[in-house]
Amino acid sequence: MFKADLLKNKRIIVTSGGTGIGKAMARQFLELGAEVAITDNNPEILEKAAQALASIGPVSTFVLDISSATEVDRVIGEIWSGGSVHALVNNADEPFVSRTEELSPTGFDEIANNALHGTFYATNAVGRRWIAEGSKGSVLSIVATWAWTGSPYVTASAMSKAAIASMTQGLAVEWGPKGIRLNAIAPGVFLNEDVSGSNQNGGGPLETDSTPLRRKGRYSELANLATFLLADGCDYVTGEVIAIDGGQWLNGAGTFARYASLSSEDWKSIRSQSWKGADKKST
Repeated sequence: MFKADLLKNKRIIVTSGGTGIGKAMARQFLELGAEVAITDNNPEILEKAAQALASIGPVSTFVLDISSATEVDRVIGEIWSGGSVHALVNNADEPFVSRTEELSPTGFDEIANNALHGTFYATNAVGRRWIAEGSKGSVLSIVATWAWTGSPYVTASAMSKAAIASMTQGLAVEWGPKGIRLNAIAPGVFLNEDVSGSNQNGGGPLETDSTPLRRKGRYSELANLATFLLADGCDYVTGEVIAIDGGQWLNGAGTFARYASLSSEDWKSIRSQSWKGADKKST
């Protein structure tokens, strides 16, 4: 789809780039000639990702607690010391499906601190550096279609994604005159190509009956969209939030509203299968 050297000489940061969508995007950026820095708070994930990606292109890894503004600025500075960065992909998130009355304040804070606060910290850290240098740059954030509609059972994530979409639009106007573009991708249901039988949205199994294309997305398809938005030939696009969900949100908002019919036993099953920290963060 893309010419082999489309991203040659580009330096790109991908947060939470060691697994799932983040890893898929990092892989494609490397295949197209970019130099990629991936972050994660888990050293083991980073090590495995580096082993898988090193043969493709120049990849570096950085352990990062993205919920810490000080740590974000330090790591961004360390990456910058190797040369100016051309793009940031905000992929960090801590989603899980839960009845909101069972979500503790600690659980809410952890989701918001990673998805929302971390995204702002990283965006501001690169933006300040581009402005100081007088350089152009591009920020791409991964949100969700419920940034537009809200969604039950993922309240903290929906609130965070809506705020990131708002940041994308506001900063596109504020930083546009400085040559800095901001866009976002809103994925629907995607196959988890790292862990068989799971899905990237967390929680229990997500049906595709509400998706007009009647299937889940593939990571490669999302990576193609991300590449397009970061490429120089797309540099007149800014402030956009683009859905890639097989038409699901148009057909039924793409939310977890259907979970309203689940029993308490169903919720126990979901909690046991959901994101690894869900039980610790719920009351």
